[in-house]
Amino acid sequence: MDQTVNAAQLAGSVSADHLSIIALILRADIIVKIVMLILVASSIWCWAIIIDKSRRLRAVARQATQFEETFWSGGSLDDLYDRIGAKADHPMAVLFASAMREWRRSDAKGLTRAGLSASVRDRVGQVMRLNISREMDGLERYLGVLATVGSTAPFIGLLGTVWGIMNSFQAIAASKNTSLAVVAPGIAEALFATALGLVAAIPAVVAYNKFSTDLGRFGNRLEGFSSEFTAILSRQLDERGH
Repeated sequence: MDQTVNAAQLAGSVSADHLSIIALILRADIIVKIVMLILVASSIWCWAIIIDKSRRLRAVARQATQFEETFWSGGSLDDLYDRIGAKADHPMAVLFASAMREWRRSDAKGLTRAGLSASVRDRVGQVMRLNISREMDGLERYLGVLATVGSTAPFIGLLGTVWGIMNSFQAIAASKNTSLAVVAPGIAEALFATALGLVAAIPAVVAYNKFSTDLGRFGNRLEGFSSEFTAILSRQLDERGH
């Protein structure tokens, strides 16, 4: 009886060792190893993007708030442009600087006093729209990576799963033994590949949805500022026309 118990305990210990994460990785088939490597690399890349994008979006939101407080404080727009025009370092400041630059060019050519206010408004509005598009493109960079990993990682993990199960069936056929000890390693590899796929995909999908929402709000914020600033310039043009 003691020998039977000791043998069972030893078998359980060996099985546990064989099913550890390190053992699964080392014993895995080359295809499963490639799948695991792709998923781990994808997960690391996604987390790098998530951390960088989180910091960037927090920074631009804070800078936009500070800029709006300065913009609406009642000071001169020309003075504000002179201070930040050449060193605009965030989207809203870039938007303001580009519009003021176009305004000053038009004013220097006398277009703001020559009954061409509609043309000036159109040019300023177009400049602001182009800059909004350019700045949003910069903020959205690498979001496609999150979307791609989020949609493909489960299927890549599933490839490892299918391959691991195929190896398990081959082991059964080769050994003509259907015991759990024969099929467990292959099944464990398969499940581990699936788990890695989910580990890579879930944060990527969550982050992509959050960043898309945050960028949508920030884009609306830039559009709102563009409309308000265009209205201010339009009012000044109308006052000059009278």
